[in-house]
Amino acid sequence: MGELVRFIAQALVNHPDQVMVTEKEDEDSVIIELRVAPDDMGRIIGKQGHIAKAIRTVVRSAAGRQKKRVTVDIV
Repeated sequence: MGELVRFIAQALVNHPDQVMVTEKEDEDSVIIELRVAPDDMGRIIGKQGHIAKAIRTVVRSAAGRQKKRVTVDIV
């Protein structure tokens, strides 16, 4: 799922080489941290957080097949 977040983020930002994704996995949950360049933060969050919500929705639906709870944090 980290690769999915990386793929989506790199398609949205101006500096795709500065996209960093880290995964922390527990028994039943996964925390994905997304870091981008400060200039690209607005592109990832979007107006009123719509793009961030969409990224989280796509990742949660992909995680539903694996029976894990996923949280995407934009740092």
